[in-house]
Amino acid sequence: MTDVVNSAPNRRAEFLYLGGAGSVEQALAQRFGIPFKPVEMGALRGKRPWQIFWNGLRLMIGLVQAYKAIGSFRPHAILVSGGYGSVPAILAGRLRKVPVLVYLPDIEPGLAVRQLSRWVPRVAVSFPETASAFAKDKVIVTGYPVRREFYNVSKSAARAALGLEPGLPVVMIFGGSRGAHSLNVAVEGCLAELLQESQVIHVSGPNDYEAARLKQEELPPHLKSRYRLYAYLHEEMVQALASADLVVARAGASVLGEFPALGLPSILVPYPYSGQHQQANADYLVRHGAAISLADERLGQELLSAVLGLLQDRNRLVEMGRSAAALRRPEAAHRIAAELTALADAASAQNWSG
Repeated sequence: MTDVVNSAPNRRAEFLYLGGAGSVEQALAQRFGIPFKPVEMGALRGKRPWQIFWNGLRLMIGLVQAYKAIGSFRPHAILVSGGYGSVPAILAGRLRKVPVLVYLPDIEPGLAVRQLSRWVPRVAVSFPETASAFAKDKVIVTGYPVRREFYNVSKSAARAALGLEPGLPVVMIFGGSRGAHSLNVAVEGCLAELLQESQVIHVSGPNDYEAARLKQEELPPHLKSRYRLYAYLHEEMVQALASADLVVARAGASVLGEFPALGLPSILVPYPYSGQHQQANADYLVRHGAAISLADERLGQELLSAVLGLLQDRNRLVEMGRSAAALRRPEAAHRIAAELTALADAASAQNWSG
């Protein structure tokens, strides 16, 4: 994710979003009326030689695209969120002499951010544990930013809005914006047993939605009413999470902010092909008593017993929720915005003085 910010004295900030064509980010930017420019990107680590060559070519194309977009938009500051997708914007920003703020959401810094951080004036990280990976004079610990709604929604109101039974536990299961096939398969294998003890909100992702819908049709009526299946959730995602007593999810960076904001206990299943980022994220919440972690390859054997074990141990579930809530950083978005604004203001003042 890359936002480029164009601001000047006595003028509202303007934004341009650079990201992958056809990505979830593009859909979200368009949904909120933020101008979007597609930029090619590709990871260079852990690939076959021909893939490295192809992704290297995509990276060069992305650099040219970002350079042109930044030259046309003329921003005073650039915000990138780390990962290989940020490389074109960081390099183009340096070539255009536009200051870049890198925000790293994950616990474990990626190779691209580690290497390129020396070329940016400021790096914002979510957690103190991550700060040691960067130069002390440029790193700031901000916390993980989440939407204001996460701090303003109540469990009872969320359940009422979704039409859920108020007295029956709610388990939410999701695998990120595109779903998680192994998680969906594991849910299918124990869905009836889960529904005997709880209501289930399942965000399957678009690829597995039809298979999950067919499974839903096979359920007896008294269990079918307890199963809420979605391919994807937009605005309702906050309500769905807020309604839950327990969440089963991948360990993408968002769990580090959204689950603490809501005080949500979780069962995390790190994606095994994402370097060590998701495992590090899961380990952080486990270490603080807010989650338990399951290996992806053992989901089919362990998911049901893990969920039922926590639902039947109310005291542990409550304590995990309290531990998650203790990690809240409600000022995170404000701190990142303040850092970005300071960079933009300094660049704007320099341009005006020149």
